[in-house]
Amino acid sequence: MKTIEGNPDTSGVHLWLILWKAFRALEGRAERSVAELGLCMSDFGVLEALLHKGPLTVKALGEKVLLASASMTAAIDRLERRGWVERGNDPKDRRARVVRLTAEGRKTIEALFAAHEKDMEQAVEGLSRTERAQLMDLLRRLGGLAPSVHSEQAVQAHGASRQGQNSE
Repeated sequence: MKTIEGNPDTSGVHLWLILWKAFRALEGRAERSVAELGLCMSDFGVLEALLHKGPLTVKALGEKVLLASASMTAAIDRLERRGWVERGNDPKDRRARVVRLTAEGRKTIEALFAAHEKDMEQAVEGLSRTERAQLMDLLRRLGGLAPSVHSEQAVQAHGASRQGQNSE
């Protein structure tokens, strides 16, 4: 572990670097797993979201898998050509389109997801279930804190700059 004057480096920059390296390692493992299944990450993400969330509007699906509108359309087109998804009208909103798995698509993603789940389980097998739960909790807290810390710092900085203006 990197140390500063004999103490572990617990700086925000060092934490970010460790998180980034860990993310890249897991991301690489996930990409290899999905590629071995014959899919790209976008297509796998769409199928996985539909498997676990059920039919979704194109917009909601794009938000779930973090794809821009054009990329979302391309992914749905590819999956539709393979017979794994179908688009239909949203009964609640005539302007929206809903994407759903076909029977063949459901069967396919269930098998593919089981293989991917096994690969990802191997990727984290060095952590106990308790350690995984602790890590997930810490990362959720960090993810929840980061925006509020930034906002709080911005408010404090803005307040300090306004105080400086008032004292001039």
